Amino acid sequence: SAGGAMMFLPKFDVEKVIAVMRDCTTMMGVPTFYTRLLDHRKFDASLTKHMRLFISGSAPMLSETHVLFEERTGHKVLERYGMTETNMSTSNPFVGERRAGSVGFPLPGVALKIVDPDTGEPVQKGDIGVIEVRGPNVFNGYWNMPEKTAEELRSDGFFITGDLARMDEDGYVTIVGRGKDLIISGGFNIYPKELEMILDDQVGVLESAVIAVPHADMGEATLAILVRRESGPDINQIKALMKRDVARFKHPRDYIVVDELPRNTMGKVQKNVMRETYGSWFSSSTI
Repeated sequence: SAGGAMMFLPKFDVEKVIAVMRDCTTMMGVPTFYTRLLDHRKFDASLTKHMRLFISGSAPMLSETHVLFEERTGHKVLERYGMTETNMSTSNPFVGERRAGSVGFPLPGVALKIVDPDTGEPVQKGDIGVIEVRGPNVFNGYWNMPEKTAEELRSDGFFITGDLARMDEDGYVTIVGRGKDLIISGGFNIYPKELEMILDDQVGVLESAVIAVPHADMGEATLAILVRRESGPDINQIKALMKRDVARFKHPRDYIVVDELPRNTMGKVQKNVMRETYGSWFSSSTI
């Protein structure tokens, strides 16, 4: 038999986490926890040399964070995917290749498919669709909400997660966003994650969020919100990059530079808050 103790903190405090880490062997957190640790001068390989595993979930971790964390500590963060209705559904392997930006493979006993949201039919490998999962991890339904249960839980047991993803030829699953975050501008589908990955790599950008904002002509328009790193980004340079490398219909109509993105207590970026905050951004604009 084996056992272990769990250490709960009332909130994430980087100083307290560093203080108790010497007494722990595993850490579970959201990406924000890891970026804040990397920003602290005391967080290094000597502090983490006894650790067995670092796990990240609840929100996608930037590939840059994966790389910086491994360079600093020698550990590869294990990223996985789950939700309240399904518990854990996928994970990168404990032993094997952990791919930055991917949430790995379906867990044993879990059936996962990526389907066309309109037809429910599986999409081709590499194409984007909605994740559906079935297995002993999936709940039986919403309490006293039969209509919502019928909408999201199919008769064959597959739960419609609402998360958009693709699966590569090796079976690794990559989350690209929530279905409700999909932007439809002028009849074209725009996946925010695709643009965010480009924006996050630009000089002067710490992280980004791409959202849909009402637009009189296009129905919805793309607004890019950038968190400044140091002196901040060169917007003209970013526009030139977009013009060169990205299809025109995907280009953000405008860019906003901020100090930070709104997050909930779990560290998840709250795009609903940003959509409300910037909902009238294009109402009197000719952009």
